[in-house]
Amino acid sequence: MDIRGSICALATPFGDDGALDLPSFGRLLDHQLAGGTQAVVVAGSTGEAHMLEHDEFERLLAFAVERVAGRVPVIAGTGEAGTARTVAQTRRAAALGADAALVVAPYYVRPTQEGLRRHFLEVAEHGGLPVVLYNVPTRTACDLLPETVRPLRDHPAIVGIKEAVATDERIQALAELARADFVYLSGDDGTAGKAMLAGAAGTVSVVANLVPQAFRALCDAATSGDREATARAHERLDPLVQALNCAPNPIAVKAMLPALRLGSAQLRLPLLELADGPDRARLHEALAALASLAAVA
Repeated sequence: MDIRGSICALATPFGDDGALDLPSFGRLLDHQLAGGTQAVVVAGSTGEAHMLEHDEFERLLAFAVERVAGRVPVIAGTGEAGTARTVAQTRRAAALGADAALVVAPYYVRPTQEGLRRHFLEVAEHGGLPVVLYNVPTRTACDLLPETVRPLRDHPAIVGIKEAVATDERIQALAELARADFVYLSGDDGTAGKAMLAGAAGTVSVVANLVPQAFRALCDAATSGDREATARAHERLDPLVQALNCAPNPIAVKAMLPALRLGSAQLRLPLLELADGPDRARLHEALAALASLAAVA
């Protein structure tokens, strides 16, 4: 299993009635595979994981595993606020055929660094899947520090980290932790090129839902160390990446799914659909501009 390069944090399409829309999810998966995406994350934060019922999680993940059919790794978001619940969800994902688990730092409960260390070791020891740590303090209210990550790398089931803190200092600290059996993945589209040039093996991306081919081009350029090609790819993508920041993820990316016939903009409460107005217009303009550039290329 090779978790690197362009990795899409998949949105979860819902129908107008609020139910899972598996036909649209299938088109989204096909869109990723055709665009060169190298792994997919199912039921992460972009996939509204915490709005899914247990049976919906199982149906969604089983569908993805069957549709992808081993062509790229399928990574399941299994993180919960409690350790026992996280272990149980990770075991469930393993039984459904996931290749790895993306395990977010426990949210809301605000554990200490020692609590985080013990939490991830328990999941690695008993969850039954390779574990990719996920640090996103803006969502969890706790920060998995590099000094806590360092010893966690020694567990054979802990294979990497998705890091959403995008400061230069954090990028450098995580790049120094990367090694053959432990990958550093960026979790921030806006600084993905910088992180990969510094040593990240890839990026778990939101914008890749919409433009997988363009994001793959950025990842290929950056992971090969081509700074000029990375700058060009970033310049093309950045207007859309910035436009997606108009609302909390995944509100904006789901607003663009209908334009690509990949599903509705429907979300589940407490998330609300992006209203018509300047933000939505800017998103459409950025997406259309990127499509025009791709057509010329």
